[in-house]
Parts: sequence; structure tokens; C-alpha cells
Amino acid sequence: MTLVVRETHLEGLPLRRGKVRDVYDLGDRLLIVATDRLSAYDVVLPTGIPDKGRILTALSLWWFDFLKDITPNHLVTADVSQMGPAAQAKAALLAGRTMLCRKAKVLPVECVIRGYLAGSGWREYKAAGTVCGIRLPAGLKQCDRLPEPIFTPATKAETGHDENISFERAKDILGKEAAATLRDRSLAVYAKAAEYARRHGILIADTKFEWGEADGRILLVDEVLTPDSSRFWPADTYEPGHDQPSFDKQFVRNWLDTLDWDRTPPGPVLPDDIVAKTRAKYVEAYERLTGKRFA
Repeated sequence: MTLVVRETHLEGLPLRRGKVRDVYDLGDRLLIVATDRLSAYDVVLPTGIPDKGRILTALSLWWFDFLKDITPNHLVTADVSQMGPAAQAKAALLAGRTMLCRKAKVLPVECVIRGYLAGSGWREYKAAGTVCGIRLPAGLKQCDRLPEPIFTPATKAETGHDENISFERAKDILGKEAAATLRDRSLAVYAKAAEYARRHGILIADTKFEWGEADGRILLVDEVLTPDSSRFWPADTYEPGHDQPSFDKQFVRNWLDTLDWDRTPPGPVLPDDIVAKTRAKYVEAYERLTGKRFA
């Protein structure tokens, strides 16, 4: 039976616990551990998804390598034997779900790229003909592919929901040059990844990137193009005009929406079949994209 890792504890290391990651401070490096916690509607659910952290880490590592010609990233190594004695003491637990990364000053804007009309973007478009204030052509249907991908930044919230902002506001926060760099690099990363994914049976409807600054360089940080940070749809069943089946945690959100739950903690316990189906979706996304079997 697969062990579900909901929390980690490394002796003597300062720890910041996020919604799904445990982040240990090593001075000029960070140990980022992807647990099997699952959050939905900004609530960490009491039920973990077996192997989720390993799948997300393996997929991020694959994308970091695939995208290295477009942007540097914060990864140093995923080899636990090079992460110091505290990590080595828990090597069996951490293997496959841990990255040693350069510490970067995380830039305080989420870089969201939308290639299709879904989620909050669809709701805004129905009401106003715009997505995050960007005017779109009339007559688009739910989940339509957009004429071109759009950059829709958001402020990063420690708690609660991130707030969509205009590009002008992003320039106020980051500075004109940095905002333009993040926009252009995010669009370039999405374009390469989306084209590749489409050829491998997955449409990346939207995704969000985080960027940091270290040694005068802007680095891609955190996770990248995973089912937790992106909306993945199967290409072979894609049909605009309604919600699409997904490989991401939208599957869990859809189940939660059938409940009488007010989206405040504590979240509901997930039944075994939802857990198994969610894990299977994460595994399938990894295997389609990388061409490797997950083990």
C-alpha cells in the first residue's frame, strides 16, 4: 500500500509549510518537498492523494529540462544524497518528491497565461466580453481556444484568493522592464509547452508561473506546468461549448461542488474512489506528457 505523505519533519531546519509544500531554509538554498496534500478552493483537504507529490516533482523536473533553452530555473538537484545530512536521514521519505533549489526573491505577481476560455475567464466574458479586462471577440463559446494566448497577471495572496490585476498594475508593482520580461517569457514558455502537449494528447487551457530573482537573473521557480498549476484537458475529446473533462484537480472541485460545503475549513474527506480516480488522472497526465511510465 502506497504511503501518503501529508507532512515532513527534518531535524534542525527552519520550515515554512504551504498548502501542499514543505519548504526548508538552508541559507542560500531551499529544500522544497512536494507532499501529497491536496488543496481546493484554498482549503487543504484532510485526504491526501497517494504519490501526488512525486508526480508533481517528476513532471516539474521534466519541464525544467524541456524549457531550459527559454529560461533558467531555480533547480540545483533532485538527488537527496546531495541535500545535506537532515535530508539524507529521511532519504526514503523524500526521494522523488524533493528539489534542492537556489533561493530567489520571488516576484510578487502570479503570471497566468490563458489559451482557452474557461473558469473565471469564461464567467467574466459572459458578463462583460472581457477576460481580466482584455477585450475579446464576440461570439466565443465556453472553452473556445482564444485567438492568441493572453497574459493575465494576479497578485499573490498568502491567504485567500489571488486577485486579477491589469498589466499596467503589474508594471507598477514590478517595474516596467521586469513586468515586460515576465509577460514575454511566460508567453514563450506557454507557447512551447502548449504546442508540445497538444501533440501528446493534452491541451493546456491555462497555467500560472512563478518567477524569482537571484544573482541578477530572473528564474522560473516553484512548480511548472503540473496538474496543480494548470488546467489540462484531453485533446481527443475536446469540444467547445461546455466544461471539459480534465487531468487536474478540477475533477475534485467538481465532486466538491455536489456537496453542501461552504468552502471553509475543515474540508470534506474524499471517498476512496475519488482519491483513486484523482491519482490516476495525475499519473496519466505525467505519462502522456513525458512518454515515461510512472513507478
